[in-house]
Amino acid sequence: MLEIEGLISGYGKGASVLKGIDLKAAKGDRLAIMGRNGMGKTLLAKTIMGLVRPSAGKVKFDGIDITGQHAHSVSNMGMAYVPQGREIFGDFTVLENLRMGVIGKPGLTLDLDRIYGWFPILKERERQRAGTMSGGQMQQLAIGRALIGRPKLLLLDEPSEGIQPSIVHEIAEKLRMICAEEGLTVIVIEQNFDMVEILAERVAFIENGKITGEVPVVQLAADPDLITRHMGL
Repeated sequence: MLEIEGLISGYGKGASVLKGIDLKAAKGDRLAIMGRNGMGKTLLAKTIMGLVRPSAGKVKFDGIDITGQHAHSVSNMGMAYVPQGREIFGDFTVLENLRMGVIGKPGLTLDLDRIYGWFPILKERERQRAGTMSGGQMQQLAIGRALIGRPKLLLLDEPSEGIQPSIVHEIAEKLRMICAEEGLTVIVIEQNFDMVEILAERVAFIENGKITGEVPVVQLAADPDLITRHMGL
């Protein structure tokens, strides 16, 4: 599904932040990426998605080399991205935000029943301005907008940020269910192990621009000190 080989990337003409990332995710995998702030997690997501061009290495999606392709092309191939901060359109209604998820995707229809079945709050609030919703509701909207395009892979950056714990658990459980139903591959960048433990099967740790190890979530849950050791805390 996704293969990353020797990926080197940075911002502008500055020093490289990612220094040879190797990572794989198969169809249906639920992979979390954890690491301290400033280790390149968000840059990795943006580089995978085509928002930042790498200086070296390869990104393959479904066997096709997508290295350096523009984000809209990557999206049309079946990858969806929910960035840190959600980036919904606050002045648009919930329904208008969801409609944005199929723009530029030939052949796709607006299957609202599917999204509303997973996230009933969006149906209840479909005429409400998105910017007036709670953080948890906005995150469900951002995820719903990403899923309405029927992606093969969903890339999430810090989805638990600013959300109360009960809603974090609810969203994680829902995403896990969707993965099982749809055969969806999920890669989640997350600092909150409560979400990781529910959603992911394994965790890849990033330190100083490189993947330093991969550990099954069940092993981390049994020995929380492993997180501290892998993150260099």
